Amino acid sequence: MPGHAEVPEARAAARPRRRGRTALLISAAAVIGLVGGTCAGYLVQADRAPTKLPPLSQPTLKQSAGEAPEPLSAARDRRVKTDGDLRKLLLKKPAGAKDAQWLEGLDGWMDLAGYAGTFEGADQIFANLVSDEFRRAAVTGWQSGSSTVEIRLVQFRQEEAVAADDIGDKNLYWGENASTESWPVPGTGDGMAHVHSEPETEVGYMPLYSADAYAWRGDIAMEIWVYDSKPITKKRIMDLAERQMERL
Repeated sequence: MPGHAEVPEARAAARPRRRGRTALLISAAAVIGLVGGTCAGYLVQADRAPTKLPPLSQPTLKQSAGEAPEPLSAARDRRVKTDGDLRKLLLKKPAGAKDAQWLEGLDGWMDLAGYAGTFEGADQIFANLVSDEFRRAAVTGWQSGSSTVEIRLVQFRQEEAVAADDIGDKNLYWGENASTESWPVPGTGDGMAHVHSEPETEVGYMPLYSADAYAWRGDIAMEIWVYDSKPITKKRIMDLAERQMERL
């Protein structure tokens, strides 16, 4: 209050407190302890013997006693069959049937251009087959009475993609109309057989019935076409498809 003398205790309380020596001693001790601990750790590690590292090479494995298994025979090794003459895997012509004269290709083989040319939109099919790594195609066929049969085995390299399994997509008969009946080919996964009960008709010619089958195994796709002036049964196309797949 004005006119009153200052109280010494109040003035002393207003002064800022100086940092005490205790805090400085604690900080210094912490630094000394950290440095000392680090040095002690280095000294302890330096006095220890070096730890032996594990060897980089693995120990030699002992060979089991007995003879090694014999390699697969050509009859059991599928790769031997499929890398050989593909024509030998085709079904044989039935007794009494005549060789087909209309087949594309030469001596049972079809090249890339010849195979692509059997489809509508051959230019696009050709490009697709190049992308699919087409390797080769073998073909056979025969005529018996009013019936004709054609069978193809199409092989792909399949180094970049699996292409044999979608060969049926390139054919226009798959589920083309309501008159088509379809069944899976046993033992082939997604192989299918189709019978078209509605014939193709043209003035001056007998009606033409058709059936077809598609399946694949490994790098080989199978295609079968049957034509006849009489309706074709499920049993007939399925028999051809199953017997041909058994040879693969």
